[in-house]
Amino acid sequence: QVQLVETGGGLVQAGGSLRISCAASGLTFSRSAMGWFRQAVGKEREFVAGISWNGGSTVYGDSPKGRFTISRDNAKNTVYLQMSSLQPEDTAVYYCAARNEKLTQSATAGRYDYWGQGTQVTVSS
Repeated sequence: QVQLVETGGGLVQAGGSLRISCAASGLTFSRSAMGWFRQAVGKEREFVAGISWNGGSTVYGDSPKGRFTISRDNAKNTVYLQMSSLQPEDTAVYYCAARNEKLTQSATAGRYDYWGQGTQVTVSS
């Protein structure tokens, strides 16, 4: 059974930083591309960042570009999203997603096979 468990969300002031994590189990993590998406209240799910199976390639959505960094540790089956210069518009539920045994990341939600439950990130002004 595949599980993706996000942790590290919370409340942060504008301009602050936060790192969220996603621990994966039940899949071949080291051969799976991973992604982060977010969904704010009343808005559609938005691509945040994606990373290839070995971390050699990353891609970012337009909003987080230059402020967020995705990384992974295959020894720990964990993917991270380091967020800096956070703004109130970054407030959303952040979801981790996996492309099981697919090496390259994608900005398209439909190309991901598994999803976590999400972690809330709230940025106060």
